[in-house]
Amino acid sequence: MKILTIVLQICILYIFSFIGAFIQNLFHLVIPGSIIALLLLFICLCLKIVPVKWIENGAVFLLSILMLLFIPTTVGVMNYPSLLSIHGALLVVAVLLSTIISIAIAGTASQFFEKKAQKRKDDIECNKFSSHSA
Repeated sequence: MKILTIVLQICILYIFSFIGAFIQNLFHLVIPGSIIALLLLFICLCLKIVPVKWIENGAVFLLSILMLLFIPTTVGVMNYPSLLSIHGALLVVAVLLSTIISIAIAGTASQFFEKKAQKRKDDIECNKFSSHSA
């Protein structure tokens, strides 16, 4: 039964992908259909049109096999040895730098928000303590 649920949830995700590609082709947009589909899914999740439980297991399954989905792309790059020369080295450097910068920004932001949440929690406890003693 769980396999059937996962298949149906992946079908829901595929329907969003199809709708995104259709919108992109219909309006001749520069934005890829997959990005449009992600935005539509995000909006539907935020507005509770599509409950998370409708896609949760399917999305978890797809994320668990995500590395397998990169294999055809990696093999395809082997057809273009010029990409693996100096341009490939520059590409690797750009990817590494952008990854390091993204991790640093995400870590800094999460620490900032964690400190802010902790301060808010401490202020609430302090206010509770001061209201009981008065």
